[in-house]
Order: sequence, then structure tokens, then C-alpha cells
Amino acid sequence: MEHCLVDVAQNQIPAQLILRNAKIVDVFTGSIYPADIAIANGKIAGIGHYETGETVIDLQGRYVSPGLINAHCHVESSMAAPGYYCMEELRWGVTTLITDPHEIANVAGTAGIRYMLDATRDLPINYYVQMPSCVPATPFEHAGCVLDAEQMREIADEPGVLGLGEVMNVPGVLSHDQAVCEKLDLFAGRPIDGHAPGLTGEALQAYAAAGIQTDHESSTWEEARAKLRAGIAVLVREGSACRNLQAIIEGVVADGASVSRMAFCTDDKHLADIHKEGTTRWCVKQAVACGLPAMSALQMATIHAAQIYGLSRVGAIAPGWWADLVVWEDLESWMPHQVYHHGMPVDPDGQILVQHPTQALRESVHVGALPAQPFALPRYPDDMQPVMEMVPHEILTNTAWMAQAEVPQALAQGTLCKIAVLERHHETGNIGVGLIRGYGLQDGAIATTVAHDSHNMIVVGTNDADMLAAVQELTRVQGGYTIVRQGKVVDTLPLPICGLMSEDTPDHLTVRLEELSQKAHEMGVSETADPFITLSFMALPVIPSLRITDMGMFDVERFQFIERAE
Repeated sequence: MEHCLVDVAQNQIPAQLILRNAKIVDVFTGSIYPADIAIANGKIAGIGHYETGETVIDLQGRYVSPGLINAHCHVESSMAAPGYYCMEELRWGVTTLITDPHEIANVAGTAGIRYMLDATRDLPINYYVQMPSCVPATPFEHAGCVLDAEQMREIADEPGVLGLGEVMNVPGVLSHDQAVCEKLDLFAGRPIDGHAPGLTGEALQAYAAAGIQTDHESSTWEEARAKLRAGIAVLVREGSACRNLQAIIEGVVADGASVSRMAFCTDDKHLADIHKEGTTRWCVKQAVACGLPAMSALQMATIHAAQIYGLSRVGAIAPGWWADLVVWEDLESWMPHQVYHHGMPVDPDGQILVQHPTQALRESVHVGALPAQPFALPRYPDDMQPVMEMVPHEILTNTAWMAQAEVPQALAQGTLCKIAVLERHHETGNIGVGLIRGYGLQDGAIATTVAHDSHNMIVVGTNDADMLAAVQELTRVQGGYTIVRQGKVVDTLPLPICGLMSEDTPDHLTVRLEELSQKAHEMGVSETADPFITLSFMALPVIPSLRITDMGMFDVERFQFIERAE
């Protein structure tokens, strides 16, 4: 028993901190009431009227809620080093992160996961890791590492490791794949995340029966409702490329449905967007705009997320709970006035110690020797070419076909681009080449080493020469973003940490990201797509319907490569 808290709660000894004249957001009863908050040893000692404290802050009637929780995110997708990313989350009121480091794990395995944990241990944030379950995501691409159950066992019980990350291999779950079952068994009794876009019927029932507890891939209320009915908690996603919140929350409001098994997440969100909007705070604001009561939105952002993940003494304002708090100016603008972690005020502009990775994590781009014509299109039956059709504002694609004879003219007119994925971890020389429609690039090439989930090098271009120049530039800087036009590098943003993250400060990195995006749009990239984030998902062979990996064009619906001509 914590004697100090008991004594402070009874006004027998002074609190270390008193937040006076607060409006308490009580997520247990769904009410707001006036009171003081007494804090000691990083925890809330009592709520009521407290006179004496070492420090007393008069909040003058401001609202105080529990610290927000981002229930599922990939820190690497921000492209900021972990320390900088966490400070941006704190700026907007997030005090707890549930992260899945499968991006860096696909490049560097357990060494990458340990880096993410070590780099955040001393930060004023609750940083939890869901162990990446699919490294690689499927057997249809080559990643930097293969993470099996035995390797997971080595770090499964380290501080900060919470459970098992998104299980993307749905067919493996349904067919009792041994490797998948071993991972599920290893984390039995702990939180297990799912990843099942569009899954319905008996397949959904079986997926839930296997022990999957959450899913963040619902794009409609109907899909989310079906998963909720199967006992799967729904994480409502609002990221940079995937924006599912409006469709789901409007459905919740229309049906008058309970949100007790729902939370907010971002999955993948661009640093520039986080810098402007925040993450969970933005979800709360958007949900309220869709008609959800503010209290329900805050419950999703705090206590519901904590309960879904079994977090103890996090997500509410009550005696004995951690003093992770957000002081709001009001519940309309949703602008944080002050953020507290374990009873200490957080200064998001303060200087932090960013842990630098080992040299091995900084030298991760190893493209093999290229053939004379690396971007030549493969032949398919009946002289037809598969075409990946992008869907505006989504990472979903459709599958189309075009006669081989029509391809050169379509490329010249800018209605098509070539797209290629090059294996960049082990110098295998693997290259998958295909066609994409809807990206919009009119002249030149754009390339990145951020290519979910194996993070090979992906390049889109209107001509082979610029595509080759882009590959050479990213090899030179050991990963990042680059734009090439007429044989010249227009701009490059190095991402030296595993080809995924920068060590630059958020302010400067945000400016650079916006500069590159603007230049890409000026070269014709559609305004309905983020030039780099959306591109990075074109290599993810678990999102319908057509994708490309370093092994070729992949039909996600049939879960097999498109058969080539002999």
C-alpha cells in the first residue's frame, strides 16, 4: 500500500502538486464536475478539496481529462526518430502509445525493436510495443529479416512489450499455419491485434475464435459493426492515407451504438499532419464534428483504449491512478493548455536526448547488381498487362488490364506510370515491375525506401532513365525520399535510420516533407494521394486488390502472383 497517497488523500500531509479549480472529466460516469486534484509520487492521491501542496496551480475552471491514448501506431511511419515523435504526441495530449514496430523489424529484426524500446525508456510517455507478428508480412516478398516465435520469445517479456502486433496473415490463421499458431500461443492471454480488411462471415468468426482481439482496418460502419459483434474491439483509424473515422462514427451515431469496445488510432500518420493536428486529439475533434457526444469521444480516447489493452491504472482520473492528464482550454477547440505525465508537466519544446542508432541500422540499403534493362515489363498471357488502379483518398486499389500494344502510348501521355520494387536488404537483385494508373506523375521518377511492410525500394516513373537515377540516389544516401526529373535529382530527403527515419528535428523535418510533397504535386502527382505515404502502400500485399512486391504483381483477392506468359 502506498502510505503517502493515503495520507495525502486525507489531507494529513501536503500533496506534491495540487491542480485547483479544475473541471474533472469523469470517464467512468460520463460526467463533469468541479474539484481539486491532489498528486503525489506520480499518481493521483485524491479528488476533492485540497488546501496544502508543495506546488499549487489554479486552473481557473479549465477542463482536465485523462491523458489520451493512441491505440495503434507505427512510429517509423512518421519518419521522425522515436524521441522526436513522442514529443509531438505529447504536445497534443497523448500520454500513452500502443506501437507496432514492424516497419523497423522488417528491416533489422529484433535489433530494430530493441532500438525503439531503448530510445523511449526515459521519455515522459507510456510507450508500449506490440511484437510484430508478420515479418515479413507474407511469403510473397523479401524482407530484411524473418521474425519467428523463438526470436520473439527472447524479448517478449522485456519491459514495454505488451502483446502481439497486427496479425496480417489471415489465411495463415484460418489454415492453422504452424508459424502463425506458435506466435498466437506465445502471446495467449495478452493483447493480440488483428488486421483483417473486408473479412466477413465464417472467416471473420474463425479469425475471432483464434484469439484476435482488435482490428483497425474497418472502412465502413457495417464492417466495424460485424467485427464488434464478433467480439473484436474496433480501433477507428484516422491517419494520413487511411481516413475511416467519418464513415464509422456517423454509422455509430445513426444507430445509437455503444462505443465501449471502440478506441481511436492513427496507424500511419505523416509527421506534417501530426504537427498540425495531433493524433488522438484530432480523432476526438473529428468524431464530435460527426455528432458523437464529446464524453463518448473522450472515453474512446482514454478509458476504452486502456481497457481494450488491459492497461492498469491508466486512462481515468481517480485515486491511485497515474497522473497522466490533459488540461484543455475548452472542449470545442480541443487545444491542450498543459499536459502531465506521472504528475510532471511536459514541455514538448524542451530539449530531449535522441538516442542514435548503431552503424548497422544506418547502413541498410543494399541493392544488388541491376540488369541492363531493370524496368522492362514482364510478359503476360494474351499480350495483356495488369494495371494497378489507385482509389482516390484510399490505399485500396482495383485491378485492370491493358493491351501490351497500348502501353507505350499511355506512358507517353502520362495516363500510366511504371512502378517497380527492388529488394534492398540482401542484394538478391529481385525486381518486380508493373504499371500503375491514378498516381498522376507526368515527367520523371519518385522513389522511397519506405515501402510497407518489407520496406524494399519502390519507384514510380514515366521513363526508365529517371527511375534508375532515383534508385542510385537512394542507394547513395542509404534510404529516404527522392524526386528525379530529366536525369537530375530535384530533391532528396535522407532517412538514415533503416531507410525509414530521420534524426532531424520535427520542425525542420516537417518543412522538408512538405517541400518534397509540393514538388511531387507540381510534377503531376494527384492531389488525392500523398506522394510518398500512398506510394509506400502499393507494395503491401495484404491490402486489396492488386499490389507489387520485389517478386512481381500480386493478386490479393486470390492471394497469388499474376501468372506470367511462358
